[in-house]
Amino acid sequence: MLQLRNAQGPRGRLLVGRTLLASALLTAVAAVPAVAAAPQAPATAASARSDIGAPAYQQVAHFYGAYIDAVMAEDGGRLTTALRTFYLTPHLRSQLNTWEQRNHADGVLRAQNTPLAFRVTPGDSAAGHTWSTVRLTWSGGKHPTYSYLTVRSDLQTGKISGIGQ
Repeated sequence: MLQLRNAQGPRGRLLVGRTLLASALLTAVAAVPAVAAAPQAPATAASARSDIGAPAYQQVAHFYGAYIDAVMAEDGGRLTTALRTFYLTPHLRSQLNTWEQRNHADGVLRAQNTPLAFRVTPGDSAAGHTWSTVRLTWSGGKHPTYSYLTVRSDLQTGKISGIGQ
């Protein structure tokens, strides 16, 4: 069995597992672009309304799970950059760089620290975008501390195009 020095306890094993899963997913997505471009059957009006925002919401959840794990990992810098490149639009990446230089914090998390947990809730869709709410948990116990981010995704590409508070 492979043992990593940082993988002590269940949280460490979960972190390593998620990080490895994220790396494998990025590799798999790059290897099969033809599958993503395959035509899909048109949805009916009823099913289209019930599925609005589902893929983008899932992309946001996948991104935040992998990103938080990568930030917590030792030497996770290259993975965080790869995740940003894959999940975020170029314009948003540029905005985040500007925000980070001005605020000396991580623009994706809007903080200098790493949250203990997160939860993504789907929101409304309009004008080619959908919005999700990301709740970041900063402390545990009886009275946990939360912060909330509004994340905008492009419905056509599924990429995250905006992060705000």
